Amino acid sequence: MTSAMAFSAVFSAPMTFGSFTSAKLNSVSSFPPSVAFLSSKSSFFRNAPFLQSSVFSAPLFKSRLSANICSRAATEKSVHDFTVKDSDGKGVSLSKYKGKVLLIVNVASKCGLTNSNYSELSHLYEKYKSQGFEILAFPCNQFGGQEPGSNEEIKQFACTRFKAEFPIFDKVDVNGSNTAPVYQFLKASAGGFLGGLIKWNFEKFLVDKNGKVVERYAPTTSPFQIEKDIQKLLVV
Repeated sequence: MTSAMAFSAVFSAPMTFGSFTSAKLNSVSSFPPSVAFLSSKSSFFRNAPFLQSSVFSAPLFKSRLSANICSRAATEKSVHDFTVKDSDGKGVSLSKYKGKVLLIVNVASKCGLTNSNYSELSHLYEKYKSQGFEILAFPCNQFGGQEPGSNEEIKQFACTRFKAEFPIFDKVDVNGSNTAPVYQFLKASAGGFLGGLIKWNFEKFLVDKNGKVVERYAPTTSPFQIEKDIQKLLVV
């Protein structure tokens, strides 16, 4: 069976992931059905043996050599090596966050996941910011055009509606030829399903105090589900 035929056969068959079924996954309207399989570290991937089969070592995705090169390059850097722009267009060195646990999220204002994510992110930030926790939000308009506003409009929306106090940076691309360098690093550090592409709004990267990515979460993972992982890094 060729890799293309195997891929087709895998996804045409009924699928069960613990208590989740393909029917339940496909019922979610806020993002494409494939989004749940985004991360090789997500619970969906760990609970689905077929996703770890040899089918996905085929040239259909990144070659193993290419992935290893990207991984080595990523391990030589940290998030702290990058400079990004704030919502006013001013440069911000992420080295200012050395010694802090970071949750980096690509956000959108008009997504079906917006209300729950912004509400829970604001709650976690308020609860843990005094312990060295920071959330870095990067608006992105690449998924369904759901972040069309200006930086000022985006910031006002988040701060007014959700009382968000965490930093919201300049709008960026997270996929494609114009991908922001920090997102190139994040994806290389924790390659996800389908070649590491960010699949939808509110994908999350958890970064330790040394600026290294320790976990990547699909958009379907709520911030509250990440709380225990945040707690573990804060006490290290």
